[in-house]
Amino acid sequence: MATALADDTPAEARSRADDRRSPSWWPVVALPAVAAVVYTAATRRLTGDLHYVLGALRTGAKAGYSPSEVFTHRPYFYRWFVAGLDRVSFGGTPAVREAVIGATGILLAAASAYALHLALTRRVTGREAALTAGATGLALILAPRNDFLQPEWAAVVLTVFGVAAGLGPSRPWPAALLAALPLGLAVMMKYSTAATAAIGVLLVYAVDRGRAVRLALVGVPAAVALFGLSVLGGSHEWQWTEDMPQINQSALSRTGIHPGFILDRTADFLADRAVQSPVLLLLPGALLLVLARVPGRGRRIELALVAFTIGLGAQAVVVVQGNWFLYHGAQMPVLAAALWGIAVGGARRSPWCFGAVSLLYGALPVLYAGADGALQRPYLVWALGFLALIAAVLDVMLEARSRVRVRDQETEPRPARGVRPAALAAVTLTGVVCLAASMWPGSPHLVQYGKVRMTNAGYLAGMRDTEAEADRLRARMPDGAPVLYLAFGDTTYYVDHPARCRYPIATFLQRTRYLPDVTELKSFRENENCVDHDPAPYAILDRAWFRPARVDKELWRRVTAVYDCPRSTGGPTTVLCTRRPSAQPQ
Repeated sequence: MATALADDTPAEARSRADDRRSPSWWPVVALPAVAAVVYTAATRRLTGDLHYVLGALRTGAKAGYSPSEVFTHRPYFYRWFVAGLDRVSFGGTPAVREAVIGATGILLAAASAYALHLALTRRVTGREAALTAGATGLALILAPRNDFLQPEWAAVVLTVFGVAAGLGPSRPWPAALLAALPLGLAVMMKYSTAATAAIGVLLVYAVDRGRAVRLALVGVPAAVALFGLSVLGGSHEWQWTEDMPQINQSALSRTGIHPGFILDRTADFLADRAVQSPVLLLLPGALLLVLARVPGRGRRIELALVAFTIGLGAQAVVVVQGNWFLYHGAQMPVLAAALWGIAVGGARRSPWCFGAVSLLYGALPVLYAGADGALQRPYLVWALGFLALIAAVLDVMLEARSRVRVRDQETEPRPARGVRPAALAAVTLTGVVCLAASMWPGSPHLVQYGKVRMTNAGYLAGMRDTEAEADRLRARMPDGAPVLYLAFGDTTYYVDHPARCRYPIATFLQRTRYLPDVTELKSFRENENCVDHDPAPYAILDRAWFRPARVDKELWRRVTAVYDCPRSTGGPTTVLCTRRPSAQPQ
């Protein structure tokens, strides 16, 4: 990285000057950043996917199953990661427990950023290390609710640890061995997150080719060994690894490759992702600012190709899964933030134009969500990204003009003065504002095809309604009564009564509404047996999620043979069903 970011001034001279000035400006940035972190930790709450995993783990544990043996549509190591977060939580209400879980996640992200900072200080100036690691950490800590603590997010945190371990130690082979564990665990978060770990290796390659080769040689066997450990640790892990891809109706393996659709959908997805995380709009401009100060055309081309490969890898994860969920691209804003930190931290002149656009985009999510629907278009978002690139071009031109003018006026060259502390603080503060943009109540929680479907405030209101509905259902059952959940994770999470089997949430059963061939899977048959083998005294049916008229007919016949469910009257879609007297457990 020292090679990539060096200018005409020796790194040691720049480091001494920058580090001497740092104490005068860092509190100006740190205080607003801390305020944003505290606000986020207190108000963010968890997303529905985390409720799904937590609900399955908690109700499965009450049925006597460990995280190794509970199906949650997530791999072994991620289940244990979430279970670990849950076990350190405390509090009598979901809001308090979620705040503690969120705070633990924030500490993990902060630790990864600190490790990255320690590694970077060996290779770049203190200013560059602080801004790069700080922007990376803030992007993880202030991640949108849909990203936070998801497998993709956890993989990024582990990859940051891996990059820090790969670059930090002075000896390459011990560094590779140290980095192999977090990068291998990054792969284990979801398997598709292998791309995130590969991006970490490419980032190391951009700094030190030899270390990257060693890391790849050690990291691949480490990931394979961890997968083998997961198969040994869970009796059903290999089975679920085979069956899980078969219940995704949008996976590329089912739909086939259609280049035109992929390109169109990618353009829309990236625009949606940028609305929620506007730092992504700054990525092309930040890359230009970095490449503009890299000496040597060959080195610039090499780094540009590395950046392009990283971009393809980040998007390939989204394309392969086929669902186009925003959190599948959780690594993208973090990469953009890190590059923003490198661009600003290594600048020889304050990038005022780029900083102004960064500040402007800090208000983008709220303004976009409040705009008329006719203005919520992907092409508008792409135009804003082009504006950021123009701003970076202007800063590069101004820097070049300034250097020419100084060279013409001086008979002897002198070391670069660097960026003034006040200017650096001002530009850095714009980055903090931009990274915090996704957490305000009026910012989007969900964006599809350029349209804001729900804001953060709307999501929280919906969760309060779900919790109230769960209270209503729970009041109609004895304390601790087992339940068959034919409902999604939010209901399971808030009802929190014990399940009866290792499939607390009937995911395999529900997928027959989309894919009839799911009935051929062994996991479906095991899940189906939960209905009428030692049946629970109650079942909770969410007609909007489970859709009785759409699921497998034989499955629904077995459900109605055991449970008496209220008829649909146009009221609440989630109802409580009771076990029929003829279906008492044997």
